[in-house]
Amino acid sequence: MIFNPSLALSLPLLIPFLGAIGLRLFSRQPSLREGTSFVTAFALLLSVLNIIPLANNSPTVVLAQPFPDIAIALKLEPLGLLFALVASSLWILTTQYAIGYMRGNNEKHQTRFFICFAISIGATMGIALSANMLSLFVFYELLTFATYPLVTHKGDSRAQHGGRIYLGILLTTSVLFLLPALIWTYIATGTTDFVAGGILQEPLAGSALGSSIGSPSALALLFTLYMFGIGKAALMPFHRWLPNAMVAPTPVSALLHAVAVVKAGVFSVLKVAIYIFGLDLLSQGNITDFVMWVAAFTILLSSFIALRQDNLKARLAYSTISQLSYVTLGVTMANSMGLMGGAMQIPMHAFGKITLFFCAGAIYTATHKSHISSMDGLGRKMPITYAAFFIGSLSIIGLPPLGGSWVKWYLMLGAVDAEQLILIGVLLGSSLLNIAYLMPIVIRGFFMPLQDPQDDGRIAEAPINCVMPLALTALCSLILFFGAEPIYQLIMPILEHHSG
Repeated sequence: MIFNPSLALSLPLLIPFLGAIGLRLFSRQPSLREGTSFVTAFALLLSVLNIIPLANNSPTVVLAQPFPDIAIALKLEPLGLLFALVASSLWILTTQYAIGYMRGNNEKHQTRFFICFAISIGATMGIALSANMLSLFVFYELLTFATYPLVTHKGDSRAQHGGRIYLGILLTTSVLFLLPALIWTYIATGTTDFVAGGILQEPLAGSALGSSIGSPSALALLFTLYMFGIGKAALMPFHRWLPNAMVAPTPVSALLHAVAVVKAGVFSVLKVAIYIFGLDLLSQGNITDFVMWVAAFTILLSSFIALRQDNLKARLAYSTISQLSYVTLGVTMANSMGLMGGAMQIPMHAFGKITLFFCAGAIYTATHKSHISSMDGLGRKMPITYAAFFIGSLSIIGLPPLGGSWVKWYLMLGAVDAEQLILIGVLLGSSLLNIAYLMPIVIRGFFMPLQDPQDDGRIAEAPINCVMPLALTALCSLILFFGAEPIYQLIMPILEHHSG
């Protein structure tokens, strides 16, 4: 029901910020504060569902005009719609989970927590709906600053140290790589707009940088600046912010890994590939080769590091680093199947990985255990949690009938199309490593005896607000296997246009 397209497009950005104001007003009334979080989350999802008809014919909504020919503006396209739907859907479940977790662990500063959560989702909506690279850059940086208080939420020395690394790496990559890439693009083309086919296809004539942008070496350098500048995509060696951010409460880890931060990173990677460069340009010469091998290296090395982690959240953090590079790898294949695999990774990984983090938080809430070596036998005491962990793991591994299997399928097709058969070996090796670091957690939980006999009578499932979201996200990972066709139909026309 769209009465005013421009207003409808603005609401997904506006609602979370209005919700943050409401949360501040009810800071001394926990029930009203939590109710405000739910109302805001549901209102956001409804506002995103309302703009679905605009995906292929969206108006441009100008929010600010900082420069005569560049605006901070919103415009919807299919990839942004997919990201907005994933983030707004998962915010509802993450809100329910966060309430159960924060209450169950008697966390302090809960009002600040939920306010920053809302602002972070607002910044995420801005990224999803950005009409140009400058707008995306602004909301991307806002997301970094909004999530910093969440990372440092506990306030102890570990949290402060993790927060400094988080902020330092993300700001450094933005300033040293992403901002120069944006400026270079503008000088070369006269615009930062996201344009079908890529704005670098026809650089501005007469510009010194514009005339040099067409050389393969210059394009390769610009592409590399973008890929490393989008630090939230966690390519090595700019990945350490992610495991260091694991000092945050588990709902924040879920936000970082599934709902907002890392998904904002890989979404930005896809936007740059499709709307700044375009498939036709990326497929020329060896523009993407260096980043391709960095992504392949990141996939494998981070999986090996995950194998060595006894802390469950740390193991999942390194798993995320590996899984994020699937998107970058798909982009560097420079063909429609590779990009489809990258686009599919946004929803498939989101639901699979948030399930794993929800399970980690539920285990901690129920047992105060955070190390895998101390979790033997817990699966028999927490069968719903461990069954959900098993389902989420299968999706991350890429086995049918879970949604993650489609990602591996399309990436392998992309590797064949790109005549990079070694990448098939990388993907298969990654799946084997996924099995090696995820399945022992399930096996130990269900088939090993409890380490402490006293746990037999005192451990049970976490509160319902923690268990229900993880059960639903696990179910969604299953549904996404059978319901992947709408995602394919949404994204494929963009890729056909670009490769046509």
